[in-house]
Formats: sequence, structure tokens, C-alpha cells
Amino acid sequence: MQKEKIILGIDPGTNIMGFGVIKIIDSKITLLNSGVLNMKKEKDLGVRLKLIFEEMIQLIDTYLPDELAIEAQFFGQNVQSMLKLGKAQGVAIAAALSRSIPFEEYAPKKIKMSITGKGNSSKEQVAAMLVHILKVKSLPEPLDATDGLAAAVCHHFQSNSPNGSEKYSGWDSFLKNNPGKIKG
Repeated sequence: MQKEKIILGIDPGTNIMGFGVIKIIDSKITLLNSGVLNMKKEKDLGVRLKLIFEEMIQLIDTYLPDELAIEAQFFGQNVQSMLKLGKAQGVAIAAALSRSIPFEEYAPKKIKMSITGKGNSSKEQVAAMLVHILKVKSLPEPLDATDGLAAAVCHHFQSNSPNGSEKYSGWDSFLKNNPGKIKG
């Protein structure tokens, strides 16, 4: 009997929230959907947070994920932006918890390291690697959707790692330990 798991990945934001949904059967990853919720036209933060909650509930009810992976906040210069991002993240997590879905947070560098083998990879490098991992021709724009998808794939890789946190010294080390992730 094959084990199946669905993971919803979220890149939280109050302007644009990216998401990605993957299905795992045994160790095979299949892309179910990815995209963004664009709220730039809405000026009121409260309305944006309500939209995030409603979109999360719709995604959850549509795909019935077993787990949520969400990109954690990073510490930046703009405190107000960090506070808004934290609210968006909290609302997304609350929506998952309202449906009894467990969640895990991942730092942006952890997600990039998990996908590309380098913690300082660009969004474009992460997107290019996801195309190879998922065996698809392309991924949707903008890159916020890819970021949500990367969180889901990272969660899958981390939950299947023996110690949950593989460390790589660089690209060569990553390839040596993951020969099946890239076909040349």
C-alpha cells in the first residue's frame, strides 16, 4: 500500500501570499497547484487578513492537506513590515489549526538550502531547481507562488531526512547525498 501525503506550502504576505500544494506518494512528488493571492488593491489591513484566512480555508477544503509548511519571518530593517508579515503568517497558521492541520515553520535560508543546497540562492535559482525536482516545464509567476511551493517541498525533504536537518557544505555535497534529485 502506498503512503500518500498532501502538503500545503505558504509564503505569507499582506500584499501577495504565495502557495503551493504537492502530493507525495511514497517518495514521488507531484505538483497539484501553485499560485498567489494578490491583495495589493485592498488598502485595509483587516480586510487583507480576512482574505488570507478565507483563501487558506478554501485551499484547505479543496486539497485537504495533511500538513502546512510556512516560511517564517526574517528580521529586516522595517519593523512595520515585519509586524504585518507576522500577522499574515499568524492568520494562515490559524486557518490551518482551525482545520486541525499541523504546521511547521522554515526560515527562508533553510528553504533555499533544502531546495538548492545553498542558503543564499536567488528566487530564480530556487524556481529553476523546483522545475527539475517536480519534473515540470515551468512554474507560475510571480515568484511568490514558487516560494510557497518551495516551503512545501522543503517540508517534505526535512520530514524524510533521518535527523530532520541535513547539512551540506555546498552544491557538490548536496548532489553527492541526493543523486536522484537531478537527472542530466
